[in-house]
Amino acid sequence: MKAAETKIDKRTGAPGRFMSTSDINPWPRQNVTEKLIKKKDPSLDIEAILLRLRETERIQQKFYALESRILSILNLQDFFEILLTEMGRIFNIPFVWLSVIKKSSLADLINPLIHSKIIIEKTQFLDKRQFDRVFGCKDSPLLFSGDLSGCSVFLPGPRKYGSGSVAIAPVHIDGEIVGSLNQWDPSLCRFEPDLDTSYLEQLMIKVSLCLSNVAAHEKLKYFAFHDPLTGCLNRRAFEAVLRREFSRAKRHFRYLSLVFMDLDKFKQINDRYGHGAGDNVLVYVAETIQSLIRDEDILARFAGDEFVLILPETSGLKADTLIRRVQSCLDTQPLQHQDILIPISISCGVASIPSEHIESAAALLKNADIALYAEKARKTRPNIP
Repeated sequence: MKAAETKIDKRTGAPGRFMSTSDINPWPRQNVTEKLIKKKDPSLDIEAILLRLRETERIQQKFYALESRILSILNLQDFFEILLTEMGRIFNIPFVWLSVIKKSSLADLINPLIHSKIIIEKTQFLDKRQFDRVFGCKDSPLLFSGDLSGCSVFLPGPRKYGSGSVAIAPVHIDGEIVGSLNQWDPSLCRFEPDLDTSYLEQLMIKVSLCLSNVAAHEKLKYFAFHDPLTGCLNRRAFEAVLRREFSRAKRHFRYLSLVFMDLDKFKQINDRYGHGAGDNVLVYVAETIQSLIRDEDILARFAGDEFVLILPETSGLKADTLIRRVQSCLDTQPLQHQDILIPISISCGVASIPSEHIESAAALLKNADIALYAEKARKTRPNIP
C-alpha cells in the first residue's frame, strides 16, 4: 500500500492526511489527524497545498472520465453495463453492483434486460421495507467498514462480501429513490464512515439525471411501438414484425398463421357500461390471449377493438384450436367490472402459409381480414330452419 498523502484540513487550513485514490479511496476524510500542524516552514504548507490540489485534480479527472462515458448514452442496457463496469475500472473497485427496489420505475426498466450477463451478475432486487430499514430518512451515501451487518441485505454474497468496506449511494428517477449503486472493497480503509462523500454525491446526482433521461427515452421508444392501453404492439410495429416473419417463413418453407380478431358487440358494451368498462374489456382480452400464447407468438392491437396475432411455426388447424381455447377462457371467466359480470365474445379470421394464393405479408393480412368478416356475417345471419 502506498504511503498516505497529505491534505489541508478544511477547518484550520493546516495539512492533514488524505488517502490516495489509487489505493485506498477516492474521497477525502471529513476528520483527519493534523500531523503537520506544528510545522512553521511556509514552504511546507505550500507544498502540502500543491499536493492537495494535484490529488483533487486526479480525483476530478476520474469522475470526469466516468461522467463522459455515461452522459451521452440513451440506451438503457448500455447505460447500466458501462456504469457498472467503468466505475470499477476507473476507480479500481473490486465489485460494483446495483440494488433495485421491487415494483419501482427502475425495476420496470431493468426487468426486460435479464438477457444481459453483466446486468444479471450485478443486479439484485430488494423490498422497499428492506431498503428503508437501512437508509431510513437519509438521502445521501452510506459507508460501512469492518462490521457489515448493518447493510447485509445489500450484499450480493454475505460469505464473499461479508467483510471489508462498502459504499451505498441512492439512485433516483425523477426525484424518487428507486435503488442504490453499491461499491465493495476488501480493504477496511476504502469506505470508512468518516470519509467525505461529496464527490460521490455529485456523481450520483449526474447518474440519476442521466438515468431519468434514459428512462424518458425508453418510454418514448416503447410507446412508439406499443399500444399505451393494452401494452400490445401497435399497428406500426405489427406490420414490421409481420413482414419479417412472413419473409422468414417463405424462405425456410415454414408454417405461419395470422389471426385477425374483433370483439363482438363492443359498441353495446361501451354504450351500456361506459368507455371505462370498454377499456377494461380490451385490456382483459389482451391479457387473456397473452396468457394462452407462446413467447414467440406476437399479439398486436390493430385498431379500436381489433387485435391481430402472429403465430410462427403454426398451421391454420392449430391456430383454430388456439382460438377455441381463447373463447372458452372468455366464456368461463367473464370480466368482473364493479359489481357486474360482462360476457365477452370474439370473432376471428385465420390465414396461413404455405398457400399458393398468398405471396406477400399484405396478402396474408387481407385474407385473414376477409375470413374475419365472413365469420362475423355468419354470426349475424338469422337462423333459417
